[in-house]
Amino acid sequence: MGTQQDGFCPRYHKAVELVGRRWTGAIIRSLLAGRVRFTDIALSVPGLSDRLLSERLKELEAEDVVERLVFPETPVRIEYHLTQKGRALEKVVDAIADWAEEWIPGAELAVSH
Repeated sequence: MGTQQDGFCPRYHKAVELVGRRWTGAIIRSLLAGRVRFTDIALSVPGLSDRLLSERLKELEAEDVVERLVFPETPVRIEYHLTQKGRALEKVVDAIADWAEEWIPGAELAVSH
């Protein structure tokens, strides 16, 4: 698995830092539906500001997790979708959702980000 003798694995740490950033998991879950527009993501993640959504999408694009598609129409249409690398996170996101369902009390948790 690439762990070092002391138990610290840089790849694991980087992956957890990437997926664990505020709102990133919710954005990835939204993108699992396929190609979506910025507003679709914003509407599916209550409490997420447009500024932070834009920032997270740029980070995910830089990590080759998300691809931004620009359609030269009037007005310009922009869509986002998960790359192969991003789609590989589906099982991880599902596992976290399953864990949360079992271990995080309260179905109607207030968003506190």
